[in-house]
Order: sequence, then structure tokens, then C-alpha cells
Amino acid sequence: MQWMRLLRTMDTGHAAANTAFTVHCSLLTHHWNLQLLTLFLVWYDVHKLRRRKIRMERKTFKIETTAQAYLQLLSERGVEYLFANAGTDFAPLIDAFAYFAAKGRTTVKPVAVPHENVAVAMAHGYYLATGKPQAVMVHVTVGTANAVNGIINAARDRIPILFTAGRTPITERGLPGARDLCIHWAQESFDQAGMIREYVKWDYELRNFTQLEAVVDRALEIAMSEPRGPVYLTLPRETLAEPHDEFTISAFPRRHTGGLIHPDLRDIEAAAAMLAASRAPLIITSSAGRSAGAVEALTRFAESFAIPTVTFNQRTLSFPTTSPMHAGFSPAPLIEEADVILVLESDVPWYPSLKRPSDDCKVIHAGVDPLNSSYPVSSFPRDLAIRADPATAIRMLDEALSLHRKDMEEKIAERFTRIEALHNGQRAAWRKEMEKARESSPLDPVWVSHCIDAIRDEQTVFVNEYDLVLSQVELAGPGAYFGGTTAGGLGWGLGASLGIKLAWPHKTVVTTVGDGSYMFGNPTPFHFVSRALGLPTLTVIFNNHCWNAVRRSNAAMYPDGWAKKTKSFPLSDLSPSPDYERIVSACDGYGERVDKPSEVLPALERALHAVRVEKRQAVLNMVLKDPGD
Repeated sequence: MQWMRLLRTMDTGHAAANTAFTVHCSLLTHHWNLQLLTLFLVWYDVHKLRRRKIRMERKTFKIETTAQAYLQLLSERGVEYLFANAGTDFAPLIDAFAYFAAKGRTTVKPVAVPHENVAVAMAHGYYLATGKPQAVMVHVTVGTANAVNGIINAARDRIPILFTAGRTPITERGLPGARDLCIHWAQESFDQAGMIREYVKWDYELRNFTQLEAVVDRALEIAMSEPRGPVYLTLPRETLAEPHDEFTISAFPRRHTGGLIHPDLRDIEAAAAMLAASRAPLIITSSAGRSAGAVEALTRFAESFAIPTVTFNQRTLSFPTTSPMHAGFSPAPLIEEADVILVLESDVPWYPSLKRPSDDCKVIHAGVDPLNSSYPVSSFPRDLAIRADPATAIRMLDEALSLHRKDMEEKIAERFTRIEALHNGQRAAWRKEMEKARESSPLDPVWVSHCIDAIRDEQTVFVNEYDLVLSQVELAGPGAYFGGTTAGGLGWGLGASLGIKLAWPHKTVVTTVGDGSYMFGNPTPFHFVSRALGLPTLTVIFNNHCWNAVRRSNAAMYPDGWAKKTKSFPLSDLSPSPDYERIVSACDGYGERVDKPSEVLPALERALHAVRVEKRQAVLNMVLKDPGD
């Protein structure tokens, strides 16, 4: 009966059902042994395949062009939005959208985004919130070039995006859509996908109407198979303009992407044996929380076995800061004494040139791609690699380690007391840091971050692209925090916040960016889309008048260098600083400059009123002290 109830919640394709599946698996793991759970999961995959074999209905739609068929297909495959920056290659698509509107037919929703970087970031953010891949379309070569920054971010963050671009018309005459403008010669390249091929999992050009379903289904299945990532499809104008009368597709595409990745039981047992024998284990994670149920599973596991957990360079909330086993945001205080380290979905778990584990420390890497196979160089020690969905791996590891619990009780009790004291000590030090920053003028980012935390509620989502000081923010629930990618393609935060707000309109999205990141985020297109779609968010600019990452890098590499001695950092100065708070007013938003510590919290409250009550976007320009002071 338990199996059948579980099956009824699964295979619907919705995020809620997937969450139910992982929760049920968590419960079953505690009642069944690992072998039985694995057999069940294999049986479930076979069951899904059998069900899909009998769901082979066909659907036929009245259409006039390939472009109309394409939009209909996207909608049928679950794509909800087409984030686009249009050009002359879009003519058949624009006419197709008008056709659907005139006929009252539902299709994928068009969203005009006046910069490609913002469009890609919106799709990125929407996926983070929903787990559903969306489509982006840009204008031929030049649009692709503008979007590459965002696609690099998506690739390194394993975000599935159907990234598409028009192709300069192939023909010079004779077909609908043939070249009729000067740019149609100059914008053609020998290999349009060449500029982006390294950062997409697959690229192709749609050649004709007949292959439309096969190509789109192929694109989506590659994007959604693990490890996930963006794909690139080019769409020639003549192909989109081809006249047709009807379009027939499979109602349920037979394109199974493999489901969750389950680890080898022998690897799980080996990892459990290492942890059971460990005196000083350590968990380091950056983005395990992307996996449904991973936060709860990891919290239970770490607290049950008293394993300190560091959220390093975190890109999504993976472990609650409120847990007594949360050991901060840097592995440095614990890494040298660790004898076993579990690296869980963290591509860069430490910086070898600064501090690294001892040679005797055993290292386990677990995640969807524990080898980081798309990185040219990644030489972190790896005594055991477990390729698995993080939540699944942790649940199975929890079960396996429980078999050793009787022999570990004394170690667990001692370790829990010690790590809880470390946890409390860290927080006491962070509170002192906040008290010291309370009166700083110009503002200290520590104080600004503390005040941002003060206005948080359970419906608040933080989107952080630099400068939010995480030691001053309590993060507990899944989906409460999203951070920038390790690729460092600046400008991600603004667009991602719109994508998240589009997915979760009932939530308050607070975006924190540096002044440089704000400019990279294309603020005018960002504010335009926010107003046009009715997506009010609060953007807090940590304005330190410089590229602080560039300064820090110079000071770290040349601690006694000329730049540090003279306090002159060429190419990193962003003075004179613009009045950033005035930019949003052009799109009917609320803006305010803040430079006194006593005004930070009141300004945040005024901005939140604008967002929540007036339904207007808001920008706060927090003027910070010079980082070198």
C-alpha cells in the first residue's frame, strides 16, 4: 500500500510531486534497508517506462507557419516563457504571437527584455525557483554575443535553458524571409554557435519543419539530463516562415532523461566506514540545497552524527545557519585538523594555495558531477567519488552510518558539544562585529547586512551578487537564498531576481549587489521589465565606489606592493559615483540614498512599503566606507 500511495504522487512532472517523491523516499529510507530502497527505485523507473509506452496519443494543431508550430510545441512541452530581445529575425515569431492572441489560443508567453544579459538571468532565476527550464531568444550573432556572459553563468551553475537565436537569412532571394536588409550580410558568420559551444551541452540549427518536434524535444532532454545545463538552437528566418496547415506531435514525448542519479551502494558503505572511523569529520557544501529535500536530509544527518558543516561560496541555501552544526562560511578554521571531508556539491571546496587538508585526510566528493568534468583543471584530492543526487546520497549515507552508531556514541557526544561551542563562539564574534559597525559612517556592510536581516520574514528571498555579509543573516528554509555563480559573470543578480519574482509573485525578493554589479546588470532594462511585468523587487546597492574584488586580489597578491602602499588602485576606481537611486525613478520606482547608520533600517522599511504595499520597485543606494580604510 505504501508503494502504491507513493506512485500516485509521482510521475506528474510537477515540482510539488518531485518534492513529495523525495520526502517519501526519505521516510522509506528509515524503514527499509538500502538494498530494498534501491530495488524500489529501479522498479519505479521501469514502471514509469511502462506507463509512458501506453501514453502515445497524438495531438494535431491548426497552424500557418513553422513559427506558430514552434511556439505551440514549446507550450506543450511545459515551457511557460520566452524571454526575448528581438531583431529582424523575429518577424515570423512576432506574427505567430499575434496569430495566437487573435485566435484566443494559449501559448508560451512572450517577455520583451531590452538586454540579453537580463533575459538569460531571468530564465536562470525562474529555474532556480521552479525547477522548470525556460526559453530565451536573441538576435542572431550580435544577440548571442551579448548573452554569452549569462550563458557562462548558467553553464557553471548547471541551469537548463533553451537558449535560441535567429540566424541571418540563408537565402538572398526566392523564399519568404530571404535577405532584405544590409545587416543580413554583415551579421552572418561561418559558425554562429562557435562563440558559445564550449558553454552549452548541445547546439544545432533547425533545418526544416519536419524535424521540429525531434529537435526541440532533443534540446530539452539534453538540457534536463544530469548534469543539467543550457543548450543552443538557431532558427533561420526562412525555416520559421515556411507555410504549413497543421502540426501533429506526440502528446507525451518518450524522452526519459534518467531521473535521479542513485549512488553505488559500495561507495555509500565505503564513505560510511570512513566517517565512522573519523575523529574530526567535516562537510563542505555550496549548492546541495538545489536538490529537493537536501536541506532537511543534510541537517538531520549532520546533527545526528555531530558533523560540522560549512556553507562555502554558497549558491543556494543548503544548510540552516541556525543549526548548532553550522560551522560558518569558510572551511579554514577546521580544514587542517579534519581527517575526513565530505565535499557535497561544491566545485571549489577550499583554496589550495591558502589552506588545505593534511595529506592524511580522506576526501569524499559527492554530487551530480563530483569530478567537475567541464573544468579544464580541478586537482582536489578525491579518495572516493559518489555520483548521485545530493539528497539521495545523504539519505543513503545516513542509513549506512546508522549501522555504526553504537560504536560512535561517545565520539558523537563529545563532538556535538565541541562544535556547538564553536558555532556559538562564531556567532558571538559576529555580534561584536555588528556592534562595532553600528555607528560607522560612511556605512559598514556588516551593519547594512544586519539591518537587511532585521526586515526579513518567512516570505523573503535573498538574491546576493556580492557584498551581503552572510554572518549577519539568518538563513533557515530552502529557497531563502540564492547567490551568484562561481563563474563570476557580473550582472546576474538583477535579472535573476526578476525571474524568481515572476515564479514566486507572493514573495518579497531582496537583491543585494555592489555598485559595479548593478551597472553590469543593465539597470535600465532591469527596471523597465520590473515595471512592465509588475514585478516589484527591492535592490540594495552596496556602494563602495570601486571594484573591491579587484582591489582585494591586488592586495592579496602584493601585500607590500605599490598599490597597497600608495592606496592607488588603477582600473578599480568607480568614482565619481552616480546617483544610482535616481535611475529607478525613470520607471516609477522608489529610490533613496542612505549614508547614515541610523537611517539604514528606516530606509529599508520605507522601501519595503513601496514594494509590498505600493507594488513599486525600490532601490537603496547604501554609501559605504572605503574598503581600504
